[in-house]
Amino acid sequence: MKKALSDEWIYVVTDIEVDGPWPGANSMRSFASVAVSLDGTEHGRFEAVLEPLPGAAPNEKTLAWFQTIPDVWAAATEDPQPVHDVMSSYAAWVQALPGKCMFAASPLAFDGLWIDYYLRRFTRYGLIQGPYEEDRIFDGPGLCIRSYAAALTGRPVAEMTPANLPSEWFGDIEHTHKALDDTLGYANLLIELARRSGAASIEQA
Repeated sequence: MKKALSDEWIYVVTDIEVDGPWPGANSMRSFASVAVSLDGTEHGRFEAVLEPLPGAAPNEKTLAWFQTIPDVWAAATEDPQPVHDVMSSYAAWVQALPGKCMFAASPLAFDGLWIDYYLRRFTRYGLIQGPYEEDRIFDGPGLCIRSYAAALTGRPVAEMTPANLPSEWFGDIEHTHKALDDTLGYANLLIELARRSGAASIEQA
């Protein structure tokens, strides 16, 4: 006999803004997370601007790009907070969410790398922790929203960008390169992909 099961995970959809390609040599200047269920329920938001890492410096090419969009650079750098305080608050926020949490980003390999680096450097946690670590903030392997979109549409992963997907899939939220705007867009995309794939309600034998 088959019965319908709902996806009970909470997905912590995250977008970051960085001043270069390398964690440590460069800095994550801001990030935002929105915690959602695939049925569209939002469980909370976290947004922060961080101080640059000690000894780090912006990448020249990245900084030059930011200077072409000064409002985005301002949003990513104004009123920065100490990194340790931000990451400790972030870990506590994730732990307080009402369910089992999985990190999600588009793409996971980029945003996840930076969040993992910052968690491991400034807290006792990581994005993916060992199988015998009982104290953790995320479960599961993490979800790459871009890969999910490619699997659903049958198109190459490299094409799964906001410019190449219908704007309504992002809730018609403009991709501004401001962390919270982009996070909300990706959260809407995840929910739309789940709706189209039927993942919010699956059948189990």
